Amino acid sequence: MPERSRVAVLISGRGSNMAALIYASRADDCPYEVRLVTGDNPDAPGLGLAKAEGVPVVRLATPTPKTKDHYLRDLHVLLEKEAIDLITLAGFMRIIPEDFLSRWEGRIVNIHPSLLPKHKGLRTHEACLAADEKVSGATVHLVTPELDSGDILAQVEVAVLPGDTAETLAERVLIAEH
Repeated sequence: MPERSRVAVLISGRGSNMAALIYASRADDCPYEVRLVTGDNPDAPGLGLAKAEGVPVVRLATPTPKTKDHYLRDLHVLLEKEAIDLITLAGFMRIIPEDFLSRWEGRIVNIHPSLLPKHKGLRTHEACLAADEKVSGATVHLVTPELDSGDILAQVEVAVLPGDTAETLAERVLIAEH
């Protein structure tokens, strides 16, 4: 069996996308293994789930404006120490600075809750509904310095239903993200 890519998953909250990645990695033909879960919130519920699933977890302190540089340095050192091949942002709610991105160029992917290039950034479901669109979805893309603008690797469409709210649409898009 060929060697599988070593993936780190960065989260900020509940970790549902992270969980989907962990469970998918257990398939015999999966090309990756989740070797580390960390993020920007040491109390994120998803970290407990990852630990329960037997995935190594590192709880880094929440970065502040004064500690952001130290946080990014510590994160980089941790990823290098674990010989990580690919970083997945799965609900990681931080903008990553260009100097960090340059060290990991082409090796950071993000899961975004819209059909990029539409609705970059936050409040994607509200924007979709305000535009009276009939389709929304999820995108996996490479992370670049320009927000939500890297090469698109995959997309899944989700129908917008009559009467949808941002919350009901978000629930279905989350399934597509997984």
